[in-house]
Amino acid sequence: MTDNRALARNLFDVGVAAADPYCAVARVLADAQTPSLIIAVGKAATRMAQAALATFSVPCIIVTNYENATPAAGAQVFAAGHPVPDIAGAKAVHAVISALGQAKGSVLVGGGSALLSAPAGLLTLSDKSALNNVLLASGLGIGKMNLIRQQVSDVKGGGMLRHCWYPMTALIFSDVVGDDLSTIASGPTAPPLGTSTQAIAELCEANIWDAIPLAVRTHLETAIVPADSPSARNVLVGSNSQSVAAMVAVQKGISHILTPVEGDVSAAARLICDHARSGITVWGGETTVQISGIGKGIRNQELALRIACEARRRGWSEFTCLAGGTDGRDGPVDAPGGLVDAGTLDQISAAGGDIDALLANNDSYAALGLAGDLLMTGATGTNVADLGVLIR
Repeated sequence: MTDNRALARNLFDVGVAAADPYCAVARVLADAQTPSLIIAVGKAATRMAQAALATFSVPCIIVTNYENATPAAGAQVFAAGHPVPDIAGAKAVHAVISALGQAKGSVLVGGGSALLSAPAGLLTLSDKSALNNVLLASGLGIGKMNLIRQQVSDVKGGGMLRHCWYPMTALIFSDVVGDDLSTIASGPTAPPLGTSTQAIAELCEANIWDAIPLAVRTHLETAIVPADSPSARNVLVGSNSQSVAAMVAVQKGISHILTPVEGDVSAAARLICDHARSGITVWGGETTVQISGIGKGIRNQELALRIACEARRRGWSEFTCLAGGTDGRDGPVDAPGGLVDAGTLDQISAAGGDIDALLANNDSYAALGLAGDLLMTGATGTNVADLGVLIR
């Protein structure tokens, strides 16, 4: 690994470390009162729960993705599918709802995630999975996707609060630009982002209304506005902006900070290159991909590859770029992003890859694999959206 590649990876690792769930929760709980129940959900759930259990000896349920599922002393651990919900997730959310209903005092909730999949009304898990597949391929931003997801869930959009009689404190890691509590994990302990009418409008505007299941369309058209939910004490303990700040704090020579970087990956690649100066540019955020092909590459891999293409178009002879997800994966694949430089495109071509065709097929995973430039970290146990580094 060249010096600049090592530097880019080190800065990324610093950003991920700044979102360490154990340390963040331990700081917050130093003087907290003992709850009757701990619920931890999401990719950071295990570490969050371990920190809470080190302080409180009470019943605990952990719901996390398969890669992060490890035994935790004193806790019942559930593994579930992400980003597309599965049967295991349905069993996990049933256990959570049951535990909330039986709680005998205040509840401490850590994290939140699409892993909590409880279909609303008469909807089935298959209905929600089909909807989620359409949303993930739509190019919609996370806020709009979560507004829609809330309307088909029994726990999102403040729904978790309706299952508990006692006060709830939620410790939250934000993977959402702007840290809107109603958007993070679809806001299980926060007010909803909107109504079913607004969800229908967003689906129609994105031209995907007819692509979602009939049962979902029927539910949205006939949904009854729920009664007001009790409120929770929501505490933000980790975020993308905090991780970007940590990267900046450890490295001299950072010439530009971009946050948030969001929207279409093609536009994001141009924006990043427009601002890149001699030195180091860092960013945080979360881009989107309009999927038209059948390849495996998602936002960070495609962003890294498109920056490599944009750098060549601009005649850059030397650069190094890392774009990665802090959770250790990128959508459904095992690589959270890419680590590219001025030799990446030539290596892809030398290995027989057609870069334009691979991009058109949304197959940046295969493209970067040909160059040996996939970023591989393994599960990190946290998630505060995406981070990036461009060195010139």
